[in-house]
Amino acid sequence: MPPAPVPDAGDTGSAQSGADSPVLAAPREGTPAVISQTRQLTTAADRLAAGHGPWALDAERASGYRYGQRAYLVQLRRAGAGTTLIDPVACPDLSEIDQAMSTDEVVLHAAHQDLPCLAELGLRPNALFDTELAGRLLGYQRVGLASMTEHLLGVGLAKEHSAADWSARPLPEDWLRYAALDVELLVELRDALEAELRAAGKLDWAREEFAAVLAAPPRPPRSDPWRRTSGIHKVRSQRGLAAVRELWNERDRIARDRDLSPGRVLPDAGIVAAASQMPTSPGQLAAMKHFTTRGARRHLSTWFAAVRRARTMASTELPQPNPPGDGPPAGNRWAERDPQAAGRLTAARGVVSAVAEEVCMPAENVVQPDAVRRLAWDPPQPVDPETVAAQLRQHQVRRWQRELCATRLAAALREAEQQG
Repeated sequence: MPPAPVPDAGDTGSAQSGADSPVLAAPREGTPAVISQTRQLTTAADRLAAGHGPWALDAERASGYRYGQRAYLVQLRRAGAGTTLIDPVACPDLSEIDQAMSTDEVVLHAAHQDLPCLAELGLRPNALFDTELAGRLLGYQRVGLASMTEHLLGVGLAKEHSAADWSARPLPEDWLRYAALDVELLVELRDALEAELRAAGKLDWAREEFAAVLAAPPRPPRSDPWRRTSGIHKVRSQRGLAAVRELWNERDRIARDRDLSPGRVLPDAGIVAAASQMPTSPGQLAAMKHFTTRGARRHLSTWFAAVRRARTMASTELPQPNPPGDGPPAGNRWAERDPQAAGRLTAARGVVSAVAEEVCMPAENVVQPDAVRRLAWDPPQPVDPETVAAQLRQHQVRRWQRELCATRLAAALREAEQQG
C-alpha cells in the first residue's frame, strides 16, 4: 500500500495514539452470555429489532485450525439493545436475525472476509457500511479495527485473541470479552468515518464501494488450487509439479474429512520439499523435516503413494508449468513478449499512481490492478475516454473510478502507442 498523507494510529504526532490512549478491556455493559438455544435466539431477535440505528456485526472463524471458513461465533450490537453473542454451531439458522435487520444498515469491518460465512447462516445484509474499506478510501495506512478506533475515537481495544481457535467449546470468558469488543465501538467508528468521508467528498464513492461488496457474487472454485502452494516456485520440473498436485489433493481430502486446516495436516513447505527431492522410499520421506511430526507420519503411506504416482505418471498427464489463463500474462514478462504492451502498462500504472496520490488512497482502490493489466494488454479501439470507460466497466471498475481515471488513461495509452 503506498504511503498516504493522512495520519494513522501509529503516528507519534497523533494526539490520540500510543500510550496516551485508554484501552477498553471489557464491554461497557459486561460480557453477555452466549445464545445457544432457538428460544433464546427468538428473544434476541425481538430485542435487537426493538433497538434503533445501524447494526454492528462481526464473526469469528477458526482459520488455521479448521477446514474452511465457517463462523464459530457471531457478535451483534445495536443501540438500545446492547450486544448479543450467538453460537452458530448450536444455532446454525439465523434467518430470524436476518429478518429483523433487513431494513437497516449493517456495519462490518472488512466485510468481504465475513460475508461468505454469515451468508451460510442466513445473514445477508441489504445495506452495508464497511469501516475497513472506508479507512482505505480515506488513505489510512493502518486499517485494523484497533488502530482505527484508537485514532478516530481515542480508545484502544484489547486484541489478545485474534488467532484463537474459535471452534473450541466452551469458549473461555476472556475470549468472549474480546469478541464482544469487536462490535462495542463499531457504530461509533462508522459515524466518525462517515463524517470524514463527507468532508473529503468521498461519501458517494464509499456508498458505491459498499454496494459493490454486497453485490459481488461468490468466488468460483479455482481450477488448479494446488498451484497456490506457498514456495511452489522452488519446484523446477513438471514431474515435481505433479507431486505437488498429488500431495496437495491428498492433504485436502484428509483435511476435509478430519475438519482440520490443511496446514495442520501437512505444511506447504513439506509438500514443496517432497516434490523437489522426490524420495524413492518411505524411509527417505519419513526422514525429511516436515514428515517427522506425529500428524504427518500418521499418513506417511498416503504421502509416499502420491509421490510415487507422480514419479511413474505418463508424460501426457504431467501438469504444464504455466497453464493458460483467461487474462494477460504476469506483468514482469511483458517486456519480453510484447514491448509495446509493456509500455502501455507502465503508462497506465503511472496514471493510477498519480490519481491515488491526488485522492490520498491506495492505488489498488483507485482501479483494481487486474483491470489495469487487462486494459493495457488489450486496449479498445479506438482508444478514447468512452471506449476506455466501457472496457473498465466490463472489469467491474466502478463509476466513480472510471470518472477519475478513464480520460487520463486514454491519453496515456495513446501516448504510449505513439512512442512505441
